[in-house]
Amino acid sequence: MVKSHLSSFLGLVLLTGCAAGQAVAETASERATAHFQAIGQGQLDVVTAAYTDASTFQWIGGPLDGEYKGKSAIAEVWRKFTAAQGKLEVAVANVTENGNPKGSTVTADVMFKGKKTIPVRYVLTYRGADLVTEIWQIDPKLAQY
Repeated sequence: MVKSHLSSFLGLVLLTGCAAGQAVAETASERATAHFQAIGQGQLDVVTAAYTDASTFQWIGGPLDGEYKGKSAIAEVWRKFTAAQGKLEVAVANVTENGNPKGSTVTADVMFKGKKTIPVRYVLTYRGADLVTEIWQIDPKLAQY
């Protein structure tokens, strides 16, 4: 009986730990920050998880400049980026979240540092947990800070 209770207790601890490890960010700002960190780590599955087939991504400046529509097209641009850049240090500043019951917009200044330093002014729009619009604006002014 002690062994049975111990097994149940260990099972509960294991399940609790798994659930905590898979906890979803609660606010749009937390989701955005997790998104930036996943980009830096090259975690494509995490980076692309919130996109839908209706998502749009505006990449403004640099070799990947363009508009990408839909989850598969956006995933492909991230594959190219991570293959070229590898892992990056990520510094996030000036995060602002605005929202209402229909959705939230997050703006942030993000510095990705690796082979090169990439200063980005970010704008993300979420509807619920879905990332519906993303703007990656390379902004050389940010590199001056």
